[in-house]
Amino acid sequence: MPEQAYIDALLKDLQQDLSLFDTAITISSIFIGGGTPSLFSAAAFDKLFTGISELVALQDELEITLEANPGTFESNKFVAYRAIGINRLSIGIQSFNNQHLQRLGRVHSAEEALTAIQIAQQAGFDNLNLDLMFGLPDQTNSQMLNDVETAISIQPSHISFYQLSLEPNTYFHKYPPKLPEDEKIFLGQQQCQQLLAESAYEQYEISAYSKNNATCQHNLNYWQFGDYLGIGAGAHGKLSFSRPEKILRTMKPKSPEQYLKHEKSMITAIKEDELPLEFLMNQLRIKSGFNLDHYQRVTGLNATTLQPALTECVNKGLLIQQNHQFYCSEKGWNFIDDILASFIP
Repeated sequence: MPEQAYIDALLKDLQQDLSLFDTAITISSIFIGGGTPSLFSAAAFDKLFTGISELVALQDELEITLEANPGTFESNKFVAYRAIGINRLSIGIQSFNNQHLQRLGRVHSAEEALTAIQIAQQAGFDNLNLDLMFGLPDQTNSQMLNDVETAISIQPSHISFYQLSLEPNTYFHKYPPKLPEDEKIFLGQQQCQQLLAESAYEQYEISAYSKNNATCQHNLNYWQFGDYLGIGAGAHGKLSFSRPEKILRTMKPKSPEQYLKHEKSMITAIKEDELPLEFLMNQLRIKSGFNLDHYQRVTGLNATTLQPALTECVNKGLLIQQNHQFYCSEKGWNFIDDILASFIP
């Protein structure tokens, strides 16, 4: 797939999405993910950023994140990425154990992962996230801890630590591997979380831990039910207008071939009775929870639309209320699916 053609398609896509707005907007972050975006040249990204800035206003100190796989690291390329303004890197390590990497179907080794991190740091990326997974096939708790200890020893600004899930339409979903027992996984997770806390990594979201307040601003906007434009093959977006029935989800064609042909995007309105659950599915992922004023502002709904489920969750000890602020208790944090089930229309 030619770089030039894809960058042109991205900019045309953005222009079409911007035409949906009646007033000017400002972009506060850019997140480049999905597939292997680090295969693109720095020149291609530079053209993309220049094109974006010509179409829409950009916030000062813009956060620009690039996802990268350890097997695609070249020193000169990442120096160039940093020079054109990419200031946050998210590296898909998954594990520092070669056996587990092979079971996951990853093409990189633990040694290549460590080399990639070194290249990133030498290129000037001080805002660095490492992705780690736990609950892997045949993974022991000591191996889980070793992955976290290795990540901490590198001192990234951010660590994403999340459990393996068997997603539909994946190899593991079709041929489920033997996973550790849930109780064992939970114990190992608690041990790792304690280690992260002792190492000054603050958990601010279900699977996100930051040091020195290096939270991911792009993801925080997502979890706070903020708006975002999704451009590119298979990209999703959320756009708000003046009324609840005008909160839209956008989805672009999954196939790069279809996308390059500028096939029509799918646009659907979120139904009013689905908004409470849509809001909470994101907002309750954050440790600080949500407040009712924010709920009313971003959904256009009255706070009473969360009742009686909200009061029931407080009475069951799943949620804690402080004035208009609601957040998960320790019990609720571990049973968040039960909370969300209470808000299904």
